Amino acid sequence: MRIALRIALAASAALLTLGVAQAQEKTLRIGTEGAYPPFNNLTADGQLVGFDIDIAKALCDEMKVKCTFVAQDWDGIIPALQAGKFDAIVASMSITPERQQKVDFSHKYYNTPSAIAVPKDSPLKGVTKEDLAGKNIGVATTTTHFNYASKTYTDSTIKGYPSSPEEQADLANGRLDAIEDDIVVLQQFLDSPEGACCKILGQPSPQPVEIFGPGAGIAVRKGDTDLVNKLNSAIDAIRANGKYKEINDKYFKFDVYGAES
Repeated sequence: MRIALRIALAASAALLTLGVAQAQEKTLRIGTEGAYPPFNNLTADGQLVGFDIDIAKALCDEMKVKCTFVAQDWDGIIPALQAGKFDAIVASMSITPERQQKVDFSHKYYNTPSAIAVPKDSPLKGVTKEDLAGKNIGVATTTTHFNYASKTYTDSTIKGYPSSPEEQADLANGRLDAIEDDIVVLQQFLDSPEGACCKILGQPSPQPVEIFGPGAGIAVRKGDTDLVNKLNSAIDAIRANGKYKEINDKYFKFDVYGAES
């Protein structure tokens, strides 16, 4: 009987250990674009890097899950989430009412403003509708920036691009009069050799919350409340324990989280 009891206890312990190991090995599949530096970018050797990637890894560590990343074109990133290609999107996706009809969001994990960049020799003096009337403005499609530009600059020609690098290249090559994007993305471009041609003209004002939303959040499939709650707790934790600031300071000279909300 004692031998049998020992065997049963050993088997139970082994199953418990296996269960713990399996729990620890749970994988969260994260979709991101890989074409939006410094937030997310795909290196020449195929590695995903950037603020979004480091934040995602910190959140996975906090939740005690393993992270894997999937690079996905921006235009198809929500359909890919809905189809189960990954479990969450960490790709600088602004929280907007339109997107909230398709996905659920965590709290914001950063919030930076939109801005307009132009060639250094541009005669443009401002960023109002009147200032940019008759001009060609490049913007990445299916973004809040594209929505804002389309609704605001109705006397301009809005040209859509798959991602930020394409619009930046056309601005540098003289095919555009201006581009609109996140101010951090624009500054990264301007600090590069390719962006030496250009400057930030200004920030559109006001920047309506109904278009830009409260900031960038992590998108999950509709109804995945458990994952949303875990992500929210993890965001709060890395903000409190200093990990967020460590990652922030690696990329930026100011707090990209924005005002508390």
